[in-house]
Amino acid sequence: SRLLLGDDEHGWGPQGVFNFEGGCYAKLIRLSQAGEPMIWDAVNRPLSIMENVAMEHGVPDFNDDTVENTRGVYPLEVLPSIEPSGMAGHPTTVVFLTFDATGTLPPISVLTEEQALYWFLAGYTAKVAGTERGLGKKPQPTFSACFGAPFMSWHPSRYAELFREYLRKHKPLVVLMNTGCVGGPHGEGGSRPPIDASRAMLAAAQSGALRNVALRPHPEYGVLVPEECPSVAPELLDPRRSWKQGADAYHRSTQELVGAFRKNVNEVYDGTVPREILDAGPRLT
Repeated sequence: SRLLLGDDEHGWGPQGVFNFEGGCYAKLIRLSQAGEPMIWDAVNRPLSIMENVAMEHGVPDFNDDTVENTRGVYPLEVLPSIEPSGMAGHPTTVVFLTFDATGTLPPISVLTEEQALYWFLAGYTAKVAGTERGLGKKPQPTFSACFGAPFMSWHPSRYAELFREYLRKHKPLVVLMNTGCVGGPHGEGGSRPPIDASRAMLAAAQSGALRNVALRPHPEYGVLVPEECPSVAPELLDPRRSWKQGADAYHRSTQELVGAFRKNVNEVYDGTVPREILDAGPRLT
């Protein structure tokens, strides 16, 4: 329903958002025609490139995970809905994507200005087997400043200043989407949110529907959790309600992750970013 600027690597400048990479580099593990029809069609055509994908009788087996990090490369032009210029105006919605392997983060939450700056500085996600070598089965939390630390030439605090300037000028809704696990940790009962539910949550954020629903602060993370979202089951929105190991285990897991935030964000940026930003992060309870 929207035009694609690019697969990865975008900027936000005075004229709006823009892509400066080009092409697509998609994960292919367990790719299905029903779940991701556009990616399926893009890689199953002449001149596409696949790497690490097992073949059986000349047909790619996307369910074979013998080799890690299966990928497909294809040009934007093979997709049906693209913006050839790679440019657009200023966003009305900004979405932070994270893969939370602990299963404790809500699948979607709304961020205040200070929280948006904190999570931007944190760049939190998790390394999981299948995309990183040598991890084994236990995921590892990772923090990449501004969601792209290797590419940042200035101190992260400078990018936070620029981000705050654009947030105040253009007033987008900022949401955090967890496409990792809900219901439990990765490999211990947790599973990724259904893709239809993730799409419905994204649509609600983009349409502005989440601006008009009741929100409640998460006890540990502080992010604002919607009490309802069109086409999404209410129990999915609150990970505590679907946590299979019980409330005590859920609380212990959140406290462990909060500790990682305190070490990798609060301690790292203490004295270099405003106190109100650091105070907007997760808290021990």
